[in-house]
Amino acid sequence: MRQEIALRCQALARYMIRTGATVRQAAKAFGLSKSSVHKDVHERLKYIHPGLHLEVKKVLAYHQAVRHIRGGMATRQRWKLIRDEKMARLKMPGRNDETQ
Repeated sequence: MRQEIALRCQALARYMIRTGATVRQAAKAFGLSKSSVHKDVHERLKYIHPGLHLEVKKVLAYHQAVRHIRGGMATRQRWKLIRDEKMARLKMPGRNDETQ
């Protein structure tokens, strides 16, 4: 394995452990694809630095365990935004509700 890939794997793992970042967040921070980040920390790191691999595995397991909660919160937020926009459209500008 090339030295730069080995160094990148370790840098990604340390970043994810230090910040608790998701694969998506780490990919954005390093300018890589999610697939590359996942392959680096899940497959390659196992052979490069087994101890670091065990630590980042805990971070990945945590994010996998709570992803259904995050998905539910995102859906709730989206529907709240849609409802608020709909209510704002129904309210006519310049109309005084107290005179009716």
